[in-house]
Amino acid sequence: MSAPIPASASAAPATSAHDGRRQILVTSALPYANGQIHIGHMVEYIQTDIWVRTLRMHGHEVYYVGADDTHGTPIMLRAEKESTTPKQLIERVWKEHKRDFDSFGISFDNYYSTDAEENRVLCNTIYGALQQAGLIDARDIEQAYDPVKEMFLPDRFIKGECPKCGAKDQYGDNCEVCGSTYQPTELINPYSVVSGATPIRKTSTHYFFRLSDPRCEVFLRGWVSGLAQPEATNKMREWLGDQGEAKLADWDISRDSPYFGFEIPGAPGKCFYVWVDAPVGYYASFKNLADRIGLSFDDWVKSGSKAEQYHFIGKDILYFHTLFWPATLEFSGHRTPTNVFAHGFLTMDGAKMSKSRGTFITAQSVIDTGINPEWLRYYFAAKLNSTMEDIDLNLEDFQARVNSDLVGKYVNIASRAAGFLIKRFDGCVQDSAMHHALLADMRAAIPQIAAYYESREYGRALRTTMELADAVNAYVDTAKPWEQAKDQVNAVALHETCSVSLEAFRLLSLALKPVLPKLIEAVESFLSIAPLAWTDAGKPLSSASPVNAYKHLTTRIDPKQIEALLAANRESLQPCAEAAASAKAAVKKDAKQEAKEDVKHEESGVISIDDFAKVDLRIAKIVDCKAVEGSDKLLQLTLDIGEEKTRNVFSGIKSAYRPEDLVGRLTVMVANLAPRKMKFGMSEGMVLAVSATDEKAESGLYILESHSGTKPGMRVK
Repeated sequence: MSAPIPASASAAPATSAHDGRRQILVTSALPYANGQIHIGHMVEYIQTDIWVRTLRMHGHEVYYVGADDTHGTPIMLRAEKESTTPKQLIERVWKEHKRDFDSFGISFDNYYSTDAEENRVLCNTIYGALQQAGLIDARDIEQAYDPVKEMFLPDRFIKGECPKCGAKDQYGDNCEVCGSTYQPTELINPYSVVSGATPIRKTSTHYFFRLSDPRCEVFLRGWVSGLAQPEATNKMREWLGDQGEAKLADWDISRDSPYFGFEIPGAPGKCFYVWVDAPVGYYASFKNLADRIGLSFDDWVKSGSKAEQYHFIGKDILYFHTLFWPATLEFSGHRTPTNVFAHGFLTMDGAKMSKSRGTFITAQSVIDTGINPEWLRYYFAAKLNSTMEDIDLNLEDFQARVNSDLVGKYVNIASRAAGFLIKRFDGCVQDSAMHHALLADMRAAIPQIAAYYESREYGRALRTTMELADAVNAYVDTAKPWEQAKDQVNAVALHETCSVSLEAFRLLSLALKPVLPKLIEAVESFLSIAPLAWTDAGKPLSSASPVNAYKHLTTRIDPKQIEALLAANRESLQPCAEAAASAKAAVKKDAKQEAKEDVKHEESGVISIDDFAKVDLRIAKIVDCKAVEGSDKLLQLTLDIGEEKTRNVFSGIKSAYRPEDLVGRLTVMVANLAPRKMKFGMSEGMVLAVSATDEKAESGLYILESHSGTKPGMRVK
């Protein structure tokens, strides 16, 4: 099972050690082949993919590999439940996972499976090297055993109360409440997730990796100093303890049959624990790729390799990737990770998304409901930084940000300029306009944006990009190409305005390419340019290569799509509502009293934050204003709120303002008010105004104005 090889990886590269390119191997954590991909998972793959695309745009030799994590008791039990074999199950799930990754634009050079011959051979080789180094130990242990199913229970199939904090329904390896790790036999009041029976203790011979060996401790204390994230460094030092404290526990790397996995050499009935062959699966996937395209696998992964190696993971598996994995590599003759980058969880309205609790939105449901996955790529990227902070998905904010930034600020630039350039100038830009000061400033900003991406500060990269977009839109608003087009005498000025606008759009597209690869591919086709790389910032559009006719590049998010997404996942999201109810119970607020307060609020006119959040307030620029014939009160306002088209609004402020005095002012409008058909036409919103106590007093009526630094489309919160 492997992904098709992209054209860029179809042959062995030139000797990168001599041409200045870095050699970089990148992985994301392997998704378990026991369930669907949800958007909480997808945060990690999007984060990794943006980083990989950024490095590729620098011209480095980068390989991004992944695989399905396919072994373990859960796979075996699920296959049994579905009356199929484990191999048939993982084949089917692999196709589903690959479909979801492709839909979200995750650019794996190879997507493989841990149930592969390459992985079996590598596991045996690494195990043999650790054995030879004296780091494998066999010992008898007491283990939880299900007397009903007649099987030893893996950690995740035992639940009970955390031995450290007492939290209920915690798994047998770590507590999701306090973060402690422990042995499953330490759980209080344990029970089998498989049968519900109380596990009994049974003795079995297990194999251990001796992480407590002084050699491992010395190595890890040195290795930790190179971690990029202070939070990860501090956590690892906490696990290591003080010098000589010997806090590291040996790692149980075996499981008893029946178990779906690779049998340990020389140990019949014993299999490698899934956490052994899963990280080795990174190398197995890369070896499968290397063999097919002619790379030297050993040159990339053996000790002394000049290649770089990075792992993107969730903060919940930091322990394995910063202790066991680097020590395993170090003492088996392999290069150790250059760095491990951990991210936080995705929450939904503040609650952690969890497959086990059913609080997740599947990746496939996003596709099925017509939501463009690149919208989520942009939204997640705008919230991601280099720390392990959690990020929150608020669907209302998601809709507002995408509509404002991608449609109102970015795509709007091309739609406003392309038509004039095609119609008046045969799609050819004005070459002299490529030296405009605005463009010089934008080109100067591109290296910093690229650096933000490489340092995983995606939010800063996108904020900088949108600030540039604001500057471009301000330029267009000042130049007014729609006015220039009315008189042929302005032809040269119009040509310059359209040319500057489209070159600025090209530079914004370059800045957005790691996040929105599919959209930018369409932009490259529209502009008749080669695929953009960071070095292209200084290669402007040319009159020698006319742009193509403009086609619609993206759409606004329709609220109905959000409703459909929620409906598609309503069953899985139900536990969120239950969790919210539990939270209310936890603060012990009397329900009757709360109801009384609600009534009191309604009677007094007080609203909740949820009520306020329903109102979409936007900064609007009045681009035109005129009196309405036949009306003593109304003015007709043409408003720019950062969308592709302006809005038409009728407002009863004629007694307070002359139409010409309002043009160019920034005000605030209700953008999500239902359109209202009036005698004089359709009104598509409402501007906010302040009135005196006596609303009939002409001198006491003022539109609400915004600070000059704000831009059309900005949201008022």
